[in-house]
Order: sequence, then structure tokens, then C-alpha cells
Amino acid sequence: MNLKQIFPLLFTLRAKFILCIGIIVSLSYTLLLYKTSQIQDDLIIAQTKEQAKMLFRQILLTRQWVADHNGIFVLKKEGVDANPFLHLPEITDDIGNHYVLRNPAMITRELSRYSEQEGYSRFRVTSLHPVNTANAADPYEQKAMLSFKQGAKEASAVFDSDNGRVVRFVAPLNVELACLECHAQQGYQFGDVIGALSITIPIAWVDSMLAASKKNLLLVGFISVFLVTIGLFLLLDTLVTGRISKLSAAMKSFPEKMPDPRLLPAGHDELADLSVHFNHLCRRLSQSRAELEKNRSQACYNEKMASLGILSAGIAHEVNNPLAGMLNCVKAMGDNPDNRELHQRYLPLINKGLKQIEQTMRQLLNFGRTEPLQQRNVDAEALIRECFELLSCKLQNIELRLQLDLHHDILVDAEALKQIIVNIGLNGIQAMKEKGGIFTVSGSCQGGQLRLIFEDTGTGISSEDLPRIFDPFFTTKEVGEGTGLGLAVTYSLVQRMGGIVTVTSQLGTGTQFAVILPTGDTREEGHATDSIS
Repeated sequence: MNLKQIFPLLFTLRAKFILCIGIIVSLSYTLLLYKTSQIQDDLIIAQTKEQAKMLFRQILLTRQWVADHNGIFVLKKEGVDANPFLHLPEITDDIGNHYVLRNPAMITRELSRYSEQEGYSRFRVTSLHPVNTANAADPYEQKAMLSFKQGAKEASAVFDSDNGRVVRFVAPLNVELACLECHAQQGYQFGDVIGALSITIPIAWVDSMLAASKKNLLLVGFISVFLVTIGLFLLLDTLVTGRISKLSAAMKSFPEKMPDPRLLPAGHDELADLSVHFNHLCRRLSQSRAELEKNRSQACYNEKMASLGILSAGIAHEVNNPLAGMLNCVKAMGDNPDNRELHQRYLPLINKGLKQIEQTMRQLLNFGRTEPLQQRNVDAEALIRECFELLSCKLQNIELRLQLDLHHDILVDAEALKQIIVNIGLNGIQAMKEKGGIFTVSGSCQGGQLRLIFEDTGTGISSEDLPRIFDPFFTTKEVGEGTGLGLAVTYSLVQRMGGIVTVTSQLGTGTQFAVILPTGDTREEGHATDSIS
């Protein structure tokens, strides 16, 4: 059992169309979702980098202001310690208040601590050669500052951290005039890169927002695909498959009945045009079928008459023999009108001859009768024997063997069966007319089927001619011996009766015809053999 038998609805046009459209829409939406998410992510990272640049400029301005004012002194209190790396880290005023100096680096570090406590960005000053070891550069900062020496203006990248992704931005810090007071003693000159400002901005909140946005987009996408699928289903069922189903139903009902134009798809589209053409085609086919049936009936009748003519020519001497005897009897009785003994001896002979002629004529009339195909209960064995009695005049030098086990009536078309038997019989007899031979006819009725086998030992049929023997007007006989319609009519009659006919043959060994016809009878009989020479 295959998938089509298990899930027949999956192989309908509606299912295939909706499945394909659903896959296309889903793939398109998935691609759109992916590109949208990627664009959103790139946009947010770009905005974060611009934010880092703005923060960098603000810190630079703050540092510039502090440097221009030679630092800022703040009141010393708990938690506010002096910077041990400054030349003058602490001063005292006239009333004894202690102040500590805050240079740009310390102010930058303390501002970063405030910002980080609020959950914002963090930043710090770093250097490849720091005075304060707390300002030592990490690997990324080292790589960035090395790139500054090669002409890079800034460096930025996205990293994963324990608390989510972060954007890191590093830009160089140059020595300004106000910075020389402290850094000149370290060998720096105006414009030198003294270090870098490293800014780290967390974007975990962005990732959370993007994740929520993706979920919403997926939900909207699922609903959209579902609505599109339902819409396509209704639209396809209304405009296409429903109308195709009507057209299909009309096709199934033809040719038993003509399609009703009111039940065919209406409108002005392709399906409506197809239904109109189908209706016209049905009418033309019905006309052609009627003409074909008429021509076929005429061909069957013509072939029957041709076979009758062949039989009549052979049966003539069967009539002439008793007729000649009767004429002699009549002449003798006329010459001896008073000889009652002669009259009593000749009258039974005349009666017997007349009955023989009457039987022969009745068989010819029965064979030539034209009737429509109709099934009735007939004695098939008697019918077969009657047909070969008609052909007995053709059986010179031919031994006929009838192997029949048909001892009860069967339901079959008698007239069609007669013509089938005579046509195949004549074909076999003509194949053995020169050298003679054995003609065997086997008949049985099993499983509601009549099986007839015709075997001759004649000349056989070549492999080139074998596929064409049922073609109309095809014959290998000499002119005047056949019309080329006998086997074609036989094939047509067997088909009309719902049976099959097959043939096997070899040159020089003979031919076998097998005819199987339905009878509607399931009885099985024994076997009987009869031989007629």
C-alpha cells in the first residue's frame, strides 16, 4: 500500500497547490524575518557605535575642560583619596581644609563608575605604557592601539559577555598642550598618542527586545500563513477545484448520458470555455459513436453474408445430391404410374431427401438472420455442433475433433457466438485446405466464463502478420477467398460481449485462437470427447 492509497487527499490538485503556495509563503516570510532581524541588529549596533562616538566626544570635552583648568581640587573626605601618581596630589587652604587634585584620568574613571552603577556604559583610559597599572590595556585594547600606530582612527567590535552582548569602542587619546605639564616628563610631545579611551556599552536589553520582536513576527507570520492558506483554499475551491469536480462528474457520466450544460462550470474564463468545448465534443462523439455502431453493424452483416456465400457454394452439392436422387425417383414413378410397389419404395426416399434439404436451408437461414446483441440461455454445445455441420462440406481431408464439456444451457448471445465460431472455423479450415490436417475445438464453462480454444495444424501466421490479423480488410488469402473482415468482426463481437480473444501461431505448425466470454454462470461440468472425421 502506497501513500496515495493511505492519504488520497494529499495528492489532489487542491492539496498540491495549497502546499506549494504555503511552502513559498513560509520560505518568503522566513527569509523576510531573517533579513529584518539582521537589519535591525545591524542598525542597533551601528546606533550603539554612534552613541559610543558621541560619548567619546563628550568625555574628550570633559577631559579638555579639566586639563585647561589644570585639574580640579575637591574637598578631601572619606572615600576621596589623593592620587599618588601626581606631582601635587593634595593642598590645604588657610582655614585647614584639605583638597585633593583630580586629573582628567581620575575624573574619567570616577565618571565611569557612576555610569556603570546606573546600568549605563563604562569607559576608561588605557595605555600600552601606563603609569597606573590599573590602566593596563586588555588584549582587544592592545590590538586597537597597535592599529592606531598604523593610521587607524578608531576600533569597534561586538563581544559576548556573562551579562549578554556588549559593543566595545576604542579611540586614541592625543597629547594636548594642557597635558604636557604632566606628560612632558614622560617623553611625550604635542600630538603624540598617549593612550586610548575604551568605551563598553551593553546591548543585552537590545537582544531581549529583538527576541520579543522575533516572537511577535513569528506569531504574525503564522497567522498570516494560516489566513493565506484558508483564503487560497476557499478561492481555489470556488474558482477551480469545485468547477473541475463538476466537469469531472460530467466526464464520468459520459457516454451513458449527455452532460447537462446547466451543471457544467459557467462564466467567461478558461474553465467555462473548456466546459463548452467538452459539451461540443460529447455531441460530436455521440454522433460519431452512432455512425460507428451503424457501420460496425453493417460490417458484421456484410461479413456474415460473405461467410454465408462461402458456405452456400460449398453446401450446394449437399442439396444437389438428395435433389438429384428425388428427381430420379419422380421420373421413375412417372414412368411407372401403376407400380405401387415402386411408389411405396420411392416415397420415403423423397421424404427423407426433402427433410435433409429443409434442415440445411434452416441452418443457413438461422446463420443469416440479423439480430441485435442480446443474451439468452442457449445450448452452447448444440450451437457449436450446428455451426460445424454447416462447415462440414469444407472439411475435406480435415479431421474435426470436438472436445466439449458444455452439457447445460449458458447465458450468452447466440447469434454473435455463431458468427465468431464460423469466422474462426473458416479461417482454420482455409489454412489447411491444401494438405489437410486436424482441427480441434475445445470448450468449457468455468467460473462464469465460456472458454473456446480453436487449434489447427495449417500453414500458420508469420510474426510480421500476427499483430495485424484483427485489422479490417487485412488478409493473406487469395482473391475471392476472403474479405479481410472475418477476424476483425470476430474481434469486435468479442469486445462487445465483454470478452477477450487471443491468438498464437508459428509458420508451418499451425494457429491457436482462444476466446473467453462472460456468461454469468458459475457451474462446472465434466469432460466429454467427440471425434468426427
